[in-house]
Amino acid sequence: MRSPDDPPGTSRLFVAVPVADEVRAAVGELMQAVAGGPIGERASGQPRWVRVDGLHLTLRFLGATPDERQPELAAAMVAAARGVAQFRVVLSGGGAFPDPYRPRVLWIGIEEGAGPLENLARRLDEQLQPLGWPPEGRPFAPHLTLARTDGVPGADERARLLAELAGDVRLAWQADRLVLYKSILGHGPARYDVVSEAPL
Repeated sequence: MRSPDDPPGTSRLFVAVPVADEVRAAVGELMQAVAGGPIGERASGQPRWVRVDGLHLTLRFLGATPDERQPELAAAMVAAARGVAQFRVVLSGGGAFPDPYRPRVLWIGIEEGAGPLENLARRLDEQLQPLGWPPEGRPFAPHLTLARTDGVPGADERARLLAELAGDVRLAWQADRLVLYKSILGHGPARYDVVSEAPL
């Protein structure tokens, strides 16, 4: 199902670094511990947990984009990745935006790899600007989104528990590619389909 504000012939796109399978599984276990039960289907009073199989580190959200522009974006992504070495990413610690007392988003932090992620985001901006996507107006803040908690009772308690449980977590993998994803919206969490990839 498509969001009603997305025109026909467009796809909601973004560029991200995918999370390795074994790390996704471990993050899924952490999410279930914070939720206190299964996260596959949203229960009353639960945050909107993201799909474990789609966990990723977003570099740039592109929004509803005409489908015929996908080859241009794929080429821009390849250019941004060219000459950039693979690098290690370590997830550790948890928090909430805008703060733990009124959380809207729950996340895991980046202990190692934030610098290379910022560099990739900057290189991507440089490639996208001539195509009509101006640079992001806010600073790049690398993190792994776990859930959205707008209006969920007790969300501050979930944020506190996440910070407590994620403090001892250290999950590492080798970032080896950029991926252009398409969001598939419908009932439940969004699904992300791969449009194209660019190896580091």
